[in-house]
Amino acid sequence: MTLPIALLSVVVPVHNEEENIIPLATEVDAALKGRLNYELLFVDDCSSDTTADRLCLAAAANPRVRVVTHSGQSGQSAAIISGVRRAQGEWIVTLDGDQQNDPADIITLVNQLNIPSTPDNTALIIGHRRKRRDTWLKRVSSRIANSIRQRLLHDLTPDSGCGLKLFPRQLFLELPAFDHMHRFLAALIVRHGGGVVSVEVNHRPRVAGRSHYGLNNRLWTGVIDLLGVIWLQHRWSLPDVSEEPAVSERPDQKN
Repeated sequence: MTLPIALLSVVVPVHNEEENIIPLATEVDAALKGRLNYELLFVDDCSSDTTADRLCLAAAANPRVRVVTHSGQSGQSAAIISGVRRAQGEWIVTLDGDQQNDPADIITLVNQLNIPSTPDNTALIIGHRRKRRDTWLKRVSSRIANSIRQRLLHDLTPDSGCGLKLFPRQLFLELPAFDHMHRFLAALIVRHGGGVVSVEVNHRPRVAGRSHYGLNNRLWTGVIDLLGVIWLQHRWSLPDVSEEPAVSERPDQKN
């Protein structure tokens, strides 16, 4: 698959990540400057710390940085949706705002598009954090959740929770939008007829801020969302579509 990217939109949802904003913006620029034409959209999901101030500093230092702000806290999926809707690039890459995703891996995901073995219908390149730098509870709970999700949804990825994802903007906007949809993006894209490719990426320990997810909102909310996505899968099937020739081209219209 050969697909030049004229403009890549990097979308980063953030909430109370004041210490991570400037380092992350700097890393993204170092990874992409001179290699890809990009814009960096931070979506501030109503932070209560100095995240907004740090975002203003990042935008002042780099004209590629854009800031989108929610007036009320709406969640990570809503922040991603807001960023994608306002993005100008045809392709989107997302990463988390906690610096655990390595911006250098953005190039790894983009390069996967040009590997001959990548299927032509590929619509999502997603990171696989094989060596996770999280607490043992987070690792175990994620492993269990991934196993259950794969068995029930057949979403073609071992790590749907990885924040590093590359996908076409227009396709994303055609998907059903709901809270926590970012966790099920692979399943939604497969439902839509697209292919999914997983690429091993780096994962780093959190060095600033704190995680916004605990056992309860990962487990119980995840179960409800999983049931909802299963319902969506069974309420939709892609038709086998063909197009009739134009009237002027039909045999019975020829002289």
